[in-house]
Amino acid sequence: MLVVKIGGGSGIQIGPTVEDAADRIRDGGKIVLVHGASGETNLLAERLGKPPRFVTSVSGLESRYTDRETLEIFEMAYCGKGNKALVEAFQSRGVNAVGLSGLDGRIFEGKRKDTITILEGGKRKVLRGDYTGKIERVNLGLVSLLLDHGYVPVLCPPAASYEGEAVNVDGDTAAAMLAAALKAEEFLMLSNVPGLLRDVADAASLVTRIPARAVEEFMPLAQGRMKRKLMAATIALEGGVKRVILASANVARPVTAALEGRGTVIS
Repeated sequence: MLVVKIGGGSGIQIGPTVEDAADRIRDGGKIVLVHGASGETNLLAERLGKPPRFVTSVSGLESRYTDRETLEIFEMAYCGKGNKALVEAFQSRGVNAVGLSGLDGRIFEGKRKDTITILEGGKRKVLRGDYTGKIERVNLGLVSLLLDHGYVPVLCPPAASYEGEAVNVDGDTAAAMLAAALKAEEFLMLSNVPGLLRDVADAASLVTRIPARAVEEFMPLAQGRMKRKLMAATIALEGGVKRVILASANVARPVTAALEGRGTVIS
């Protein structure tokens, strides 16, 4: 079992990943794909006159402030265009994919954070009416049903709160928890960078290997989304996944390249 997370930032190509994954699936491999759509969400939000707002938590992590209107835009981008583009790409290659969000069947479930505390201008500020959450449970019933009947699940946020509300959750964390729940041997996170870089302006500064026990030591190198990816890697490894690889989606045969170790391998 292989879980692949493909990012949704601007400049990420989905074609090579789908092509490579489809070949593996036709050869008998089992793959579950989780995807993002942050770039499309930003574009759609601008077009609809609701520009994205990003906030920084007191722990230093950046996230999208998600009020109800933003959540609806998020769902349009993730569950609509982003999800169906991937399903269509698989179907056109003869792979019977099914697109779902974590809200469907409560695949991803957790607690809604109605209020969040952020740092703004050096001061703490409490924001209310937020629809973000933290995944605490992965329910495999629907995913297992699809896999057992030969379908390829293509999943994305949002998740379901315990009250049944849609909540924006981190896609890398969701994918990591899914990989652990499925007892996947390997978990790939593919994005628009080749892995963890010592210098974000220099692709040659790639960190190629990180022992699982030493992830925290490399956290100061992580910029932006990469910090969340390292945190997700830790979740997957602690959940029993043997190897996590951070690699580029914008290369020929990205899945194969990552599995061959071309990226940052954490094990």
